[in-house]
Order: sequence, then C-alpha cells, then structure tokens
Amino acid sequence: MTHAPPRRLQTLMQALQRLPGVGQRSAARMAYHLLQHDRDGALQLAQALQEAVQGMRHCVLCHTLAEEEVCPTCADPTRDASQLCVVETPADQAAIERTGAYRGRYFVLMGRLSPLDGVGPDDIGVRPLLQRLQATPPVREVIVATNFTAEGEATAHVVTQLASALGLHVTRLARGVPVGSELEYVDLGTIAHALADRR
Repeated sequence: MTHAPPRRLQTLMQALQRLPGVGQRSAARMAYHLLQHDRDGALQLAQALQEAVQGMRHCVLCHTLAEEEVCPTCADPTRDASQLCVVETPADQAAIERTGAYRGRYFVLMGRLSPLDGVGPDDIGVRPLLQRLQATPPVREVIVATNFTAEGEATAHVVTQLASALGLHVTRLARGVPVGSELEYVDLGTIAHALADRR
C-alpha cells in the first residue's frame, strides 16, 4: 500500500504544476529539493512571488507588466510614438528590445487567440489595443510581431484587421532563414515563407 505525501506537500506540488512545462514528477522534484536542501530559497521564492503579485500591474499605455502606472519604455521620450509593435507576451517584448534594432513603442497582448482552448479576443488585450490605437499621440505604423504559430497567425489576422479598419499602415515581421543556417537543414515551411517574403 502506497502512502500519499502530506497534505501541505501535495498542495505545494499542485501549485508548482501551474508553471508551464512542469508536470507531476518535476513538481515533486522541486518541492522535495526546496524542503530538503533549500528552505531559505523556498522562503525567498515565496516572498518574491508575493511581492511580484502584489506590486506588478499592467502599464496603462502598452499593457506590459510594470511596477508603475506607466512602464519605463512608454515613459521614454526618445521612443518613436508613431510606431507600435504588437507582441504576445512581455518575454517577446524583451527579445525584441535585446536586438537594439527597434526604437518605437509596444503593445503587449498578454496572450494569443486560441479558439480550441476557448481564448478569444476578449480574453487577451484586443480592446485595450483598440483604445491605444485611437489615443494621442497618433500611431502611424503597427508592426505585428506575433509568433509564427497557428494561434499567432490568427492573432496577427485580428490585429491587422483592427488596425487596417482605422486606416493605419500595418506591417508584419518577416519570416526567413536564420542567419548562419544551411538551407538543407532548414524546414520547408521556413524556406517557402523566405521565398515569398524575399526583398
């Protein structure tokens, strides 16, 4: 006869399973590690989570996570307010920022459309995006930078329709062959898109 873990340990494991990519075994391994070998780390993690949940909010302009009402990127007067790059998540925004190639503003949808999972336009930041597109200073170009997945493409379609209906110029991130890769190892879909999007 097997014995179930204590109730508090089960609760911790279930909480850890809410993280993306963490299954039952990984959650159990993390829980045992924290309780056996790193109780100080566990307390630090709990405090950091509590402070982040209580102290983080959505930027009123771009919808990303921020500590203040307006995030540092939106507050930066050197950013080009006429360009608005629409991304799915704060992690996508951070990836574009790391390139140093973009000096416009952002809008973070905080998700993507996924009809199979019951995620529609009202479940992500489509309404706040519409408000942002109609706000001052005016946006002239909307750069759609959603991921190249089925859900990302559906999201891009909705964003494009929304911006086009307002008479805004809409562009989409180019898809192509990664720098330094050899064609024989690149998947056929990427090669096809690179040919279609050639300059």
